[in-house]
Amino acid sequence: MADTSDLVTLERRDDGVAVLTLNNPKVNALSGAVLRALRDRVAELEADLPGAVVVTGGDRIFAAGAEISEFGGPDEARSYGGLFLETFNRLAALERMTIAAIAGYALGGGCELALACDLRVASEGAKLGQPEILLGIIPGGGGTQRLARLVGPAKAKELICGGAQVRAPEALAMGLVDHVVPADELQARAIELAAGFAKGAVVAQGLAKRAIDQGLDGSLGAGLDLEQDLFVEVFRTEDAGIGVASFLEHGPGKASFVGR
Repeated sequence: MADTSDLVTLERRDDGVAVLTLNNPKVNALSGAVLRALRDRVAELEADLPGAVVVTGGDRIFAAGAEISEFGGPDEARSYGGLFLETFNRLAALERMTIAAIAGYALGGGCELALACDLRVASEGAKLGQPEILLGIIPGGGGTQRLARLVGPAKAKELICGGAQVRAPEALAMGLVDHVVPADELQARAIELAAGFAKGAVVAQGLAKRAIDQGLDGSLGAGLDLEQDLFVEVFRTEDAGIGVASFLEHGPGKASFVGR
């Protein structure tokens, strides 16, 4: 099997942030090889969790979508879609905060990759969308589900069934992205956000992510029960003891957490 390690690079920074960078010129198309490389990098992060994660395609483009030349019939769709779903689900389930740094286009599978992250920071010129309908198909990497949960079902239907691309300011207004910054500040802003999370109680952040994400998949009652279970679990962490003791002695916001 060909070496795909250069298609997605992993940098671990001294501030606790891990940076995943797509590297498939010219448009970071999400081919099967890129998806497998991304899946392998996520597995590396699962085995040795950082403080937080930034996912980027660099300064010019995030990801323009799937590698359409790899499309075929239903059997190929099942395999390709399954690879998308496995990869993005594993990224979404990482027990650390993940931030997509979006420059240029994030379309189709590229938009779905951004949706699998916890937060999205976009440059002012970025464009996002799910244009699969223009090919006579629908999203297959989580777009119909994650987009609807983020912006609501009506807006998701408008975007997916219309195939429109939205610019960063409009994406911000509808909640599709969380921050819009000048292009030359994009990477620094994403790193800054991630580093802030990395200094915090990262185990508690992972439990909070699980409570929110899994809670939204069921009833309110089931979500509240899950929250109670995880509320008990977090008190078994060293960070909980540190945080409570620091608050009682010094007030809020002074704790130095250890990530355990």
